[in-house]
Amino acid sequence: MEFLLLPLILVLIAIGVPIGYALIGAGIVIIALTTSTPLVVVAQRLFNGSDSFPMVAVPLFILAGALMNHAGISRRLVDFAASLIGFVRGGLAMTTTLSSMFFSEVSGSAVADAAALGSVLIPAMKERGYPAGFAAAVLSSSATIAIIIPPSIPMILFGAITGASIVKLFMAGVVPGILAGLAIMGTSYWLARRGGFAESEPFDIKKVVKAFRRGFWALSLPIVILGGIFGGIFTATEAAAVAVFLALALGLFVYRGMKLNALATILVESARQTAVVMILVAGSAVLGWYLANQQVPARLATFILTNVTGNAATLLLIDAILLAAGMILHSAAAIVLLVPILLPLTTEIGLDPIHFGLMVTVSLAIGQQTPPVASVLITTCSIADVPMWEVMRVNIYFILALAVVLLLVTFFPGLSLFLPELLSAEP
Repeated sequence: MEFLLLPLILVLIAIGVPIGYALIGAGIVIIALTTSTPLVVVAQRLFNGSDSFPMVAVPLFILAGALMNHAGISRRLVDFAASLIGFVRGGLAMTTTLSSMFFSEVSGSAVADAAALGSVLIPAMKERGYPAGFAAAVLSSSATIAIIIPPSIPMILFGAITGASIVKLFMAGVVPGILAGLAIMGTSYWLARRGGFAESEPFDIKKVVKAFRRGFWALSLPIVILGGIFGGIFTATEAAAVAVFLALALGLFVYRGMKLNALATILVESARQTAVVMILVAGSAVLGWYLANQQVPARLATFILTNVTGNAATLLLIDAILLAAGMILHSAAAIVLLVPILLPLTTEIGLDPIHFGLMVTVSLAIGQQTPPVASVLITTCSIADVPMWEVMRVNIYFILALAVVLLLVTFFPGLSLFLPELLSAEP
């Protein structure tokens, strides 16, 4: 009967039930039909699933991203990125990717990244003659790097569920995040040559210096936050609180781009985004408890190990499962639902939990680009006012580039584990 769970979830989503409520509703139905467990357990699991100290970082990083957007910090990051790389063919597209990499070092949310940078960069690309579909595709694929480069909300969720070190997960995301950025920029350059897009502006060292001075405090945010985490000065949750404080201070007192009366709007906006994530997490926790109670993870691991030959094939299968889940589930829901199921399998084949965490993160980053759910893609399509099919005609090239990064992460674990092992090797 547990194999009816996924079809039931998909049916509920198809008829318009929000994903979080679909997970909860499917959990109630399947528990009532297949067990004698009192349904009060659903309420208990909804609470327990989201009652975690590391999870406090989620609303704080969401709030930090919203504050950065309203404070004008994103504009300064864009200007600095443009001064560095705007002279290259397709430079404005590459500026989008580089800006997203800077912004993601504070926000941890791909949707926040897309929303903050999209209002600045998509109109700019349109003015430079870039097609709207291309502009939206570049922004969408670039924004998704936000969940690979630390800090990352999906990594926080993964660490909270598995007990893996969130600091090590953050460190493991640095190299794959840079690789993803380079892959997207390389694809942008290739598409720009095909499309005949010119450079945005000539290189001028004076502009670089000026943009650096204007954006100095904004650029210092990632150094303070990630330096504090990696240096052991504060935890990931404490770092999220520091990010909020610094973004608020910059917006109110340094750049003065934010008014006190805007705080109510910012808090409401952040609360709504947090509620979406936490309902998904809570609903997934109900299903995770049910599946564990029915020993589905152990049975799945036994089935795969019996019928799939070789670790390489098993790793590819894990990637395929995660990619498929990313197409129909929000990344938070996919992590809370699938990680407990797949974890016993990865333990059996000797996969390092940190390595597994990066496979999960990169796979779900790609999932944010693939319909029907595609939360980041939908956000950028809305900003660019362009239909999704038009964006996907271009975005498929960026998805393929990210897929290459996923294969590298999957089969070359040193890319993810190099920095965490370096941390562990320190006296």
